[in-house]
Amino acid sequence: MLIAALLILWIGNVTDIDLALADAMFDRARNVFPWQHAWLAERFNHELLKTALQLLGVTVVVVTLWDRFRPFRSWTMARRTGMQVLAWSAVLVPAVISLLKRFSTSHCPWDLQRYGGSEPYVRLLEMMPAGIPSGHCMPAGHASSALWLLAVAVFWLPARPRMAAAVGAIMLAFGFAVGWLQQLRGAHFLTHTLWSIWVAVLIVYLLYRILGARNRRAALA
Repeated sequence: MLIAALLILWIGNVTDIDLALADAMFDRARNVFPWQHAWLAERFNHELLKTALQLLGVTVVVVTLWDRFRPFRSWTMARRTGMQVLAWSAVLVPAVISLLKRFSTSHCPWDLQRYGGSEPYVRLLEMMPAGIPSGHCMPAGHASSALWLLAVAVFWLPARPRMAAAVGAIMLAFGFAVGWLQQLRGAHFLTHTLWSIWVAVLIVYLLYRILGARNRRAALA
């Protein structure tokens, strides 16, 4: 996790990868991000898909709460742990990322002078110039609506670690794709999405360790 964090910091603070990708997505002739209001990126990805994923998350939480008070007899300890991790992830991944955004000074690409906005481009570890309001744009909030699904991989742990890794990779790819469509709109830089992925991985890992250990102790009691 530390190496991944350092790599993301390097991408955002040393390289120009963020700017290069945003430049490629921006139409300077029209001074606009062509995908900003595209149906796939705005209506489907940012509205319909987000709503569907939120409803799925609510369903997972309700089912898990039901099991908490009226346990499903058919559920194994592994399935119960998986559902608990999934439910907590559905709540914590979006919530933590939303909280981090409140403390973020970073602006979204479409707010920057470089892309027709009014704000300067400031890297993560640089000080925001005096008088410039915080942008509250990092990590990528919309990607978090999908990244909690990384917890689906837990259902294959510890018995099938390779399958868990494969499912986890698919879920991360899905979350990245959701974030990528936001990047096409000019809503985020690459590193904004990468930080969301990093936070999601950390949360799911900690939840699995904590809840898995608790359920094992309960089974032995």
